[in-house]
Amino acid sequence: MKVLYPGSFDPLTFGHLDLISRASELFGSVIVSVLENPNKKSTFSIERRIEQIQEATDDIANIEVVSYKGLTIDCAKQYNVEIILRGLRAMSDFEYELQIAHTNRTLNNSIETIFLATESHHSFLSSSVVKEVAMFGGNVEHMVPRMIAKDLHSIFKV
Repeated sequence: MKVLYPGSFDPLTFGHLDLISRASELFGSVIVSVLENPNKKSTFSIERRIEQIQEATDDIANIEVVSYKGLTIDCAKQYNVEIILRGLRAMSDFEYELQIAHTNRTLNNSIETIFLATESHHSFLSSSVVKEVAMFGGNVEHMVPRMIAKDLHSIFKV
């Protein structure tokens, strides 16, 4: 069975990797779908985010990384996926993620959403926090893979 794990992954964090790794053990195939959102200014190009995820997951055999625009539910249909994976870091994520899951069910009730809680030591991680720490010259190597930390520091040149 396949699962779709959507997100902007700008940048990919160890919290994301935790969920990808665990999903790869639960499902036969994990499609990591990277959102190309024209309404959001991304730090990394869609191509670079895909490269980063591929490099960070190169030791996991059943991972495919794709990009998509538009609705996640349409991406799931395109890849013939019946389950969408959403991650939870804290209780504050749940209300938002539940709203997305309910909306997706109204769009296509044959596609289910499941939630996985990230490991507690990653619960503080968000892409926004990582970027802010990197922007001010802080060490982010405990938050993101090394190549992403290097990319962040080269972008922010701090």
